[in-house]
Amino acid sequence: MTSDKTRAGDVIPLREATRAWFAISLQTFGGPAGQIAVMQHKLVDEKRWIGQQRFLHALNYCMLLPGPEAQQLAIYVGWLLNGTLGGLVAGVLFVLPGVVALLALSALYVGAGSTAFVTGLFAGLAPAVIAIVVQAVQRVGKRALHHPVLVAMSVASFVALTVFKVPFPLVVLAAGVIGWLVGQRIPAFVQSRGHGGAADGPEPLISDDALHHDAPSTVRGLKVLALGLVLWFTPVAVAAAVFSRDSVFVDQGLFFSGAAVVTFGGAYAVLSYVAHQAVNVFGWLKAGEMVRGLALAETTPGPLIMVVQFVAFVGAYRSPGSLDPWVAAVIASLLVTWVTFVPCFLFIFLGAPYVERLRNNLHLTAALTGITAAVVGVIANLAVFFALHNLFERSRTLAWGPVDLDLPVLSSWDPVAFALTAVAVALVFGAKWSTLRTLGVCAVLGLASTLVT
Repeated sequence: MTSDKTRAGDVIPLREATRAWFAISLQTFGGPAGQIAVMQHKLVDEKRWIGQQRFLHALNYCMLLPGPEAQQLAIYVGWLLNGTLGGLVAGVLFVLPGVVALLALSALYVGAGSTAFVTGLFAGLAPAVIAIVVQAVQRVGKRALHHPVLVAMSVASFVALTVFKVPFPLVVLAAGVIGWLVGQRIPAFVQSRGHGGAADGPEPLISDDALHHDAPSTVRGLKVLALGLVLWFTPVAVAAAVFSRDSVFVDQGLFFSGAAVVTFGGAYAVLSYVAHQAVNVFGWLKAGEMVRGLALAETTPGPLIMVVQFVAFVGAYRSPGSLDPWVAAVIASLLVTWVTFVPCFLFIFLGAPYVERLRNNLHLTAALTGITAAVVGVIANLAVFFALHNLFERSRTLAWGPVDLDLPVLSSWDPVAFALTAVAVALVFGAKWSTLRTLGVCAVLGLASTLVT
């Protein structure tokens, strides 16, 4: 097992690990649950490089963090197996296929978005995404809302976002504080956050003691933090110097850097916030286009938060400044991808040595339990947002005191969109079809409906 190592400190040969991570990267469809399942099968069951308990231990830490937990889990396990270089290889390969695929699909959308073919395609994809987001509400809610207080927090977060337009970061912050307070008084409020499954699993070939580890220290932490922040924000600073502070690149770089640190609960949780800011504040794209970007992200491997790449591409294409629109779109797309995923590496490399201490911190677990409950309401708000802007052609705003509620104009309902949404709901909840299969059927139906009409 160790005779062909190429670097000192590797638990397994880096080349062999790289091949495994590349194979995993091509199978990361279906959201974080599916992505974690792929890693579980490949690394725990098949390769037996890491034990079930250690795998779940790493997962629990990643679920404490903002950002895509599946990618962070890949970085963490890569770090355990091959140190910092292993973490970099695992994390980069995990997102690389999705970045390339979504860049191509974003270009196709911008270049051919007005054709009958692409219009018909999205006519079917958008309703399917509504059904998929509703399914996410059901799945997360079933796992997270195990106490009446959590149900109440979920409903409150939905009302705060939908009716009163409370900013998403404030909802997350309030949920964390309430969760921490309630957790001190109601022990049953805090429950294990594992994904389930056997706690033992197959016997690993490598002992826990042999896995990579760094002794936690203030000096090491400050070095990692400083390097991570420099890498994170240097491209944004360069964009400001080259294109001016008012350019779309700086706006997008700063906004998505902020979004990267409030994405508790996965991509669905933050997308309502991103959609509102991108559409209503910055004007990078139209309301209906957000769901189209999500549909594209659903069809590509990698974390769903990759949809921000589509938002950046479209926004920069339409506001390129002095650059060619295509050049601006590619630069913005890559810049936003960078500021979205670099924090994932920083969080893992900075926090991994302290993971045992964090995992056993009941106060932090209680706060995260509250945030997870709020996330259910946040995802429900996203479903309402998508339904409003894709099932109806027009909407109106009800403003009365603190109330700021968007309502549909019922006469503008789209019968085809309603019918396709019903089909998607039947496939997802009735037939239990996978996300990719449902998207494919609805895309064909949408294309057919456009050609017929």
